[in-house]
Amino acid sequence: MTAPGLRLLIVEDNLALRSQLAGLLEAQGHRVDFAADGRIGLALALADPPDVLVLDLGLPGLDGLRVCERLRQEADRHIPVLMLTARDAVEDKVRGFEAGADDYLVKPFAGAELLARCLALARRHRVGEPVRLCIGSLAIDRRTSEVTREGQRIELPNIPFQLLLALAEAWPRTLTRSELVQRVWGDEAPASDPLRSHLYVLRQALDRPFATPMLRTVHGVGFKLEPDA
Repeated sequence: MTAPGLRLLIVEDNLALRSQLAGLLEAQGHRVDFAADGRIGLALALADPPDVLVLDLGLPGLDGLRVCERLRQEADRHIPVLMLTARDAVEDKVRGFEAGADDYLVKPFAGAELLARCLALARRHRVGEPVRLCIGSLAIDRRTSEVTREGQRIELPNIPFQLLLALAEAWPRTLTRSELVQRVWGDEAPASDPLRSHLYVLRQALDRPFATPMLRTVHGVGFKLEPDA
C-alpha cells in the first residue's frame, strides 16, 4: 500500500491529458497543480518546489529540455523530474537525461505507470532520508546535486552523477552492470555498451585528481565505492 499525499506539478499543454491525470492522481489522494507553458511551469517549480515535476518535452514558451536545464541551475534543491514525450528515439531520451531528468515516459502511457513512476521518484528523494551522503571524503548533496571530495567540488554531467548516486546509495554493496543500467536508463538502454563512456567520465572526475581511487571494479560482479579514509 502506498502512502498518499504527494505534491505534483504537471507541466503539460494538452488539456485532455491534464484532465485525465488530474482525475487519476487526485483520486489517489495526491495534490496536483498544473501549468500549460514552460516558463510558467518553471516559475511555479522554483517558487514552491513539488515532490515530483511531471514535465512535457514539447511546450510553448520554453521547451521541456530548457525548463529542466534551468531548474537544475536555479533550484536550491533537487526536484525529481519525470519527462513526458511522444518521441521514443534513444537519442531523445539521452538528451532528456543529460538535461537533468530523473525518469522518462513515452506517450501514450498508462496512468497507473505514471503514478508508479512518480511514487518511485518520491521515494528516492523522500524527506527524512539524509540530504547528504558521505563516504570517506566524498559528499553528495541530494538536493543540489553537488559533489565534493576532500572539500573540492567535482563537476559531473547528469548520467555520471546518476551512476555515482546509485553507487553511493547502495554502498557498501556492489552494483552489477545491469543494476546500474536499469537505474539510469530503465528499460530503454542503448543497444551498445551504455556504461563504458559514462564510467570513464566518472572515474576521471572522481579519482584522477586524488591519491586514492574510490570507484572500484569488482571483476565478474560489477562496481562499488570504497572509502578513501
